[in-house]
Amino acid sequence: MFRIIFFTLAFIGASLHVVAAQSAPPLTMDEAVAIALDAGDPSVLQFKEKSLALEDRSVADAQLPDPKLKLSATNFPVDTFRFGQEPMTQVQVGLQQTFPRGKTLRYRGEKREAEANTQRALQKLQELQIALDTKTTWLELFYWRGAQAKVSESRQAVSELREIASSIFSTGRRSAQDVLRAELELRILDDRLVEVERKLDVNRANLTRLIGYEASQRPLAKKMPPDIALPDRITLRDRLVRHPSVLASNSVIEARQSDVHIARQQYKPGFTLNGGYGVRGGDRADFATVGVTLDIPIFTGKKQDRNLSAARRNRGAAELARKAQLLELDRQLAGAYADQTRLAQRISLYEQSVISRASETTEATLTAYQNDLSDFAELVRARLAELDTELTLLRLRVDRAQVMAKLNYLTGEENE
Repeated sequence: MFRIIFFTLAFIGASLHVVAAQSAPPLTMDEAVAIALDAGDPSVLQFKEKSLALEDRSVADAQLPDPKLKLSATNFPVDTFRFGQEPMTQVQVGLQQTFPRGKTLRYRGEKREAEANTQRALQKLQELQIALDTKTTWLELFYWRGAQAKVSESRQAVSELREIASSIFSTGRRSAQDVLRAELELRILDDRLVEVERKLDVNRANLTRLIGYEASQRPLAKKMPPDIALPDRITLRDRLVRHPSVLASNSVIEARQSDVHIARQQYKPGFTLNGGYGVRGGDRADFATVGVTLDIPIFTGKKQDRNLSAARRNRGAAELARKAQLLELDRQLAGAYADQTRLAQRISLYEQSVISRASETTEATLTAYQNDLSDFAELVRARLAELDTELTLLRLRVDRAQVMAKLNYLTGEENE
């Protein structure tokens, strides 16, 4: 009994949330992007945490190694264990500090800072990807919502055609085949509506992942965002160098250059300072010790030379990776730019002639059918062809908006 009450209350609560969301203001595409970027997605936050960790390491790696303290008792007589028995017996306190070679510490810190910049660029890249995914999903949901409305309108139109066919059949002018054909087309449109609703559910679930359940249940805005004037291809291509993936590659190159600097510093000697103080008993003078230990890089052929060569090759590989990334972005830009140009041409063609011709064809076929100059199958084909042209125009508009979102993503300006 209590379980039934609990589930009933939970269902009522969920229903109230849905009703409240649906009564909220329409959700625009730009608002959906803003919500997604402010949602604190773990895929973004991980790069932020990594960059902060590397910033901490950049400070730590630039510091000197910890000094070493040495305490010892030397030359202690084991026959009497008397501290003042022998003149060489003493208690020593020593301190040791190591200084790495050349400017190794400085370049280690710079390397970690470059790696932190890489993570920050990857964070920006992930934000760009989330913005692109949100726009694409919102537009896809916009299309299927429009498709649902247009298929429902077509079903209503076919239903009216069925009434016309039934009326004509009742007069004996036509056979029952027209009525049966109308029933078949209605069932096909019903199936089409089920598929449209499935697409709506899938895309709304995708949007929920990006902006949360409550925001995703809000009704969509009735119009897509207006088109923005697109710069020429050369201008867009020049912006590719600001893409976060390229900025990440730049930081990787900087980190590899720091490795080259570190490898060069290994040809310089490192040294360790040693200081000690020995206390003796029996009113004898104490001893003080000061010394320097040097690391002398003499045989460099199989160590320093190889490390330097490896560092240079890694830097060269990073530079090649950056060039490859720019080429890939340029390829995607060329494809997207061509897509939006051709899509704009097709949209213009549909708006100026195809839609009007499809509508005129349906009206003319209906008139011909009513005057026994055309059969019912031709009338249904004309009405469904009009539906297909309307859906194609909507698909073209959505596709072009998605391509424009891709162009913004490629130029790295989606969330600036």
